[in-house]
Amino acid sequence: MVRQPLLTYPDLEAAPPRLSPGGGVHEAVERTAYAMPCVPPAGQASPSGSAAGSKLRRTPQRLQGTDRATPGIAGERSVDFAAVERFMAKILLIEDDSETAEEIRAELFERGFDVHWTADGVDGLARARSLQPDAMIVDRLLPGMDGLTVIETLRKEQVRTPVLVLSALGAVDDRVRGLRMGGDDYLTKPFAIVELVARMEALLRRPMESRETTLSVGDLELDLIERTARRDDRVIELLPREFRLLEYMMRRADQLLTRAMLLEEVWHYKFVPATNLVDVHMGRLRHKVDGPGEAPMIHNVRGAGFILRASP
Repeated sequence: MVRQPLLTYPDLEAAPPRLSPGGGVHEAVERTAYAMPCVPPAGQASPSGSAAGSKLRRTPQRLQGTDRATPGIAGERSVDFAAVERFMAKILLIEDDSETAEEIRAELFERGFDVHWTADGVDGLARARSLQPDAMIVDRLLPGMDGLTVIETLRKEQVRTPVLVLSALGAVDDRVRGLRMGGDDYLTKPFAIVELVARMEALLRRPMESRETTLSVGDLELDLIERTARRDDRVIELLPREFRLLEYMMRRADQLLTRAMLLEEVWHYKFVPATNLVDVHMGRLRHKVDGPGEAPMIHNVRGAGFILRASP
């Protein structure tokens, strides 16, 4: 039987320890006990005469190279949480409802995520800047600053951290607005916690961007570090969504890109809605890229999609 780590609590019948807003997973770790269900090797008795998988007596241990006491099992090798943390995805949760936040935090913590929670939009924006999380969960209606404003502010600062928006507003217009403001996914309340976890895992599975720092197609150049665009000597001012759309097209120059492809890859839709969202953004982008007197680069293939080609 494979031995797997199991985080348990001093009172095994009790709920996970609560975190105050602003707290991370480390406060919870220091109040947990670390146990390993195991089957002893053939011919050996279970620890303390107990059956395999029984509750084990735990005694505090201290990690080598740290001054933090870490719970563990007597006789078992201590767990290097510093090493574990390097591989834990860091999630920033901005949610003002403490019960909802506790449920999300407990489930994500159980699945190995490093969760940081705050209940205020202003503090959430500050933490998003300082923590540099791998992903964010943002409630739409927050005290101090609403969630969509938090997301929009980060996108204007070229922060591309994937964001799952939570909201009790489930109408189509509300969902579209949440995505247009920079959200990568949208989940309406009430929701099943397993669906939230699955959506977060999907966001984190998305491949890392290319290590290229600039993209060039003809006289059009995109700087992925400075987040700037220019055509020849002309600077092109782009909104965050327009930048992502142009980047996607430049990586696939001379390829026909359908509206369904763009909705899935740029807006992260999992379905094809009846919307002119792509056409509206493409019209604005074409107006910026193809200036007066310049040969057009963005071409509309009627009934099929769009192609970006270097000007002749």
